[in-house]
Amino acid sequence: MSTELVWFKRDCRWRDHAALNAAAARGRVRCIYVIEPSLWQQADAALQHFEFVRESLEELDQAFRLHGGCLEIHHGELPEVLTKIWNETPFQRLYSHQETGNQFTYARDIAVTAWCKAHQIEWQEFAQFGVVRGLKNRNLWQSAWEKHMAAPIQHVETIQFWQGANSAYLHMPAPAHLKHNPARRQKGGRSLAIATLKNFLNTRSLGYRGGISSPLSAPDACSRLSPYLAWGCISMREVVQHTGKHINALSPQASKHRAGLQAFISRLYWHCHFIQKLESEPEIEWRNMHSGYDGLREEDFNHEYFDALKAARTGWPMVDACVIMLRETGWLNFRMRAMLVSVAAYPLWLHWRPVGEWLATQFLDYEPGIHWSQLQMQSGTTGINTTRVYNPVKQALDHDPHGRFVRQWLPAMQRVPNSWLLEPWKMPIEIQKQVGILVGQDIALPCVDLALATTESKNRLHARRKQDDVKAGKKAVIEKHASRKKSSTSKSRRSKIDEQLGFNF
Repeated sequence: MSTELVWFKRDCRWRDHAALNAAAARGRVRCIYVIEPSLWQQADAALQHFEFVRESLEELDQAFRLHGGCLEIHHGELPEVLTKIWNETPFQRLYSHQETGNQFTYARDIAVTAWCKAHQIEWQEFAQFGVVRGLKNRNLWQSAWEKHMAAPIQHVETIQFWQGANSAYLHMPAPAHLKHNPARRQKGGRSLAIATLKNFLNTRSLGYRGGISSPLSAPDACSRLSPYLAWGCISMREVVQHTGKHINALSPQASKHRAGLQAFISRLYWHCHFIQKLESEPEIEWRNMHSGYDGLREEDFNHEYFDALKAARTGWPMVDACVIMLRETGWLNFRMRAMLVSVAAYPLWLHWRPVGEWLATQFLDYEPGIHWSQLQMQSGTTGINTTRVYNPVKQALDHDPHGRFVRQWLPAMQRVPNSWLLEPWKMPIEIQKQVGILVGQDIALPCVDLALATTESKNRLHARRKQDDVKAGKKAVIEKHASRKKSSTSKSRRSKIDEQLGFNF
């Protein structure tokens, strides 16, 4: 009987795992995960990512052991690891899910393709999401997504494992150089993914409509499935189908609940829509989607402003509170993420690439396809999206008018009177002394004049957008990346949905 090699990457599960299913149908299965030193040296890698994966793989290994197998952990770059395994036990086929990752994984997969060709190994890759590899026409994408999500959920009842695997329990010490692992982040593992889905569908989704925009209500109202989807503890198809069944089981009177879950499924669609952009054009990880915006911000990058943003010292309480929440939990709702990128891109006039690398390490649910597409969309360099500028003072007024959020994450704000809550830098010095807080020390002064800097940045962006060559280049971006979603939803509503999605749901 042949030995089939299954390579786990960002797919830490055993159910609805197409690669595992295909391998189990052919012969004895050998399952591996490879700790790639170069992958974890990338600027977008963080300790929280590694630990979440480790937690997820430990549960996967335990599941395999119940069936007489195990998950092997190998260390090294892929071609060398594959050579070592092949020399030990020759295999004819390699199985894995496709990965729409960063530039390193793109180049790594090219190297694996070359290795397989040289060793006459068949590499079978399967779709992880509703993303189409080699998509020739964006018009065909929606039907492909719907077909993928409607396919039966796969489950292997019995697996015959290769018996030569190392029986030692999974051991994954984290690379010493990795940093940032919030104590309050979500923990990894399929069982937690399933529990989170059930809890959301049965209880928390009641607050989905109207609850996902405010950082106060979003931690409960949002599904919180984004890290489990990003690292593959649960498949997108499982989430879509379980949500659909839940919608069908609702009573006719549960109109708000039904509408919220339908909006949630719409966001799952858009999740894959954004990843398809990076799949179709990997260069958007580091290059402007529309080349007409090249040089717009790159030469004006202000490192002091960037340091202030990372240190939660911009002086705008809503921004600084969001940075601290993200730092402490690894999660932030989408509107607040969009606000952070908007503040970086407009009043602080920072290029999206360094900001994106930093945010990638902060987001536990970092998904490259969504991340880089959204960084560019919120920074105005796609050339096809409406300029999105989030005023942090207005966002505080809309979503935290009583200061509960900023006071939770910025202790100094607890001493600021309500009347100065939104703009504490305007608080008279007499009141500062009276309450025992000094703006510029206890609370940072704004890096720039918000209104002036925002107006200037928008003018610079719009001046570039009006240039003939920039307008001429817009058509090609639309053809390659714009949505073709067919819906009865109005254009304005679709625009609103498009604005609210991407990073998480």
